[in-house]
Amino acid sequence: MPKLDAIDRKIIRSLQEDGKISIGELAEKVGLSPSPCARRVRLMEQAGIIKGYAAIIDQKKVGLPISAFASIKLERQREEDLDRFEDAVSRWPEVLDCYLMTGQRDYLMRVVAADLEAYERFIKDKLTRLDNIASIETSFALGQVKRAELLPIAR
Repeated sequence: MPKLDAIDRKIIRSLQEDGKISIGELAEKVGLSPSPCARRVRLMEQAGIIKGYAAIIDQKKVGLPISAFASIKLERQREEDLDRFEDAVSRWPEVLDCYLMTGQRDYLMRVVAADLEAYERFIKDKLTRLDNIASIETSFALGQVKRAELLPIAR
């Protein structure tokens, strides 16, 4: 992975703030001409530092107001069991985030749903049908205090 210099970090911060910024505007903001700026962006894309560009959508306004956090404990934690669980979860669009955890539970995932009935269908039709699930513990978010997509890139 290439070492990021101060200009690369400025580019990343600017793109995190506005992924639709033009190369010309970005170059001006970071103190480069457009061609070298575009080259740096392309190199960071190729290196996987910049993984993509996306719009941030208000989940409530698109009919998905429920955020549930499901803690999953598996019966066994063998590599093939973990792989099987992760393969299944990666195909489910309701699961926005899933983390392999330390502690009492094996996985923590954030699931969005239109309502409690939709979440119940997700649990019954998908999650509980997987082999090796020992327990599921769900907490529902009452409100969102903070959500950020901007990594705190050092200056």
